Amino acid sequence: MRWACLLVITAALLGVVTTPVAAATLLTISASPQLAHIGDVVTINGTVSGITTIAVYLFVTGPDLDTRGVTLENLNIPAGRGLFTTAPVRLRDGSWTYTWDTSVILGAMSPGKYTVYVVSSPVDRLRNAREEMATVEIEFLASDKPVNESPPGPAIPVIAVGVAAALGLCVSRRREERR
Repeated sequence: MRWACLLVITAALLGVVTTPVAAATLLTISASPQLAHIGDVVTINGTVSGITTIAVYLFVTGPDLDTRGVTLENLNIPAGRGLFTTAPVRLRDGSWTYTWDTSVILGAMSPGKYTVYVVSSPVDRLRNAREEMATVEIEFLASDKPVNESPPGPAIPVIAVGVAAALGLCVSRRREERR
């Protein structure tokens, strides 16, 4: 019995000593350009090591946005609970790239400094450990493209009604010809 206890204790100690220490997750992120106009395309990329994953999760904070972070495609959707922007990870080297086209996002983007976060698990900024995320700042200036805010002229609705009427006439004539 004494030998059995000694054997169990020795096995337990050897298990503790020989258990490999898990490598820490290391994330990197960069953006190009880091000074852009609202409406520009920004390339965000980085690496992930210490884990094998097929995707990283991205979210952004900035002027007038939810402090938990929001998705990059829709600035009205808070990050978390499965709602994130994702970037696929190349398994051979752990690198990832995301192209952020700020001309096609939903929600209002104001000029100012924005922080883009990359995390390895789908958890928002307030619930994620600092050592398991990386950030990059991007400053957005007002759009340099002219804004056309004038409403469409009165001719557009008239033309649309005319096209719809012509199509309706064509369809009804075909039906009559088939009879």
